[in-house]
Amino acid sequence: METREQLLSELSVIEKWEKDQKGLWFWEKLTRLPFKMLDRFTPKFIQEKVGSLLDELGSFIQNGGQYLSSEQSVFQFIEKKTGREIKELADLQGVPVEEMKKVSLELGEQRKKAATIQGASTGIGGIFTLAIDIPAVLAISLKTLQEIAMIHGYDPKDKKERVFIIKCLQYSSADVVGKQAILNELSDFNNENRSREVISQLQGWREVTLAYTESFGWKKLLQMVPVAGIVFGAFANRSMVSDLAETGTMLYQKRRILERLDRDSGER
Repeated sequence: METREQLLSELSVIEKWEKDQKGLWFWEKLTRLPFKMLDRFTPKFIQEKVGSLLDELGSFIQNGGQYLSSEQSVFQFIEKKTGREIKELADLQGVPVEEMKKVSLELGEQRKKAATIQGASTGIGGIFTLAIDIPAVLAISLKTLQEIAMIHGYDPKDKKERVFIIKCLQYSSADVVGKQAILNELSDFNNENRSREVISQLQGWREVTLAYTESFGWKKLLQMVPVAGIVFGAFANRSMVSDLAETGTMLYQKRRILERLDRDSGER
């Protein structure tokens, strides 16, 4: 197990990352302006597909829906990358956070490649294949975050963990104010009273959906042209999953580090 000094060093890296998240480029704000106009010209079946994310995310929070990941495949991945024998989540309690971070980042690289291929393949048909792309990207996103959770020793079968995952999804597409609010919500997530409070705020997944569908705004616009959408779709999906994997890794790292620091303080 790592020392207290090593944990504090890793925590400082995460806190620096959090500060870096506070800047929102002016052009990013501008890109949000055309979304309402775009929606007026978006075919109804595309709007319905985007809207269905609301129900799917709600189902994921309640029972995992169709998106629950396989523990065994994650354990095998961890064993391959670390050489440690992992048979259950409890075996991860003694794994250093640095190793968890390394495995999470390698997983993120794999998922980015999968998202790039997915975006390119569905970009062939322009905006009309976006109906296929949207649920596929959602599946990759939720799968990635669940696997990062398991790498850090948390169980996505627990409703509390699925809420944390949704908050990670929300964080990755939130603006500066939204990011700070989410960090405040997650700052004491292991406190039972705090976690129950967050779980009770099920409106959160509606906010996620709005932010998530908004993030498809430029993708809609740039995928209007068939074939050219291959490039735009590949870039958009890769960027989205890359941000998500980084967010999940950092937020789960912080959570695990704070737990170990608390435990270390309790033992002193």
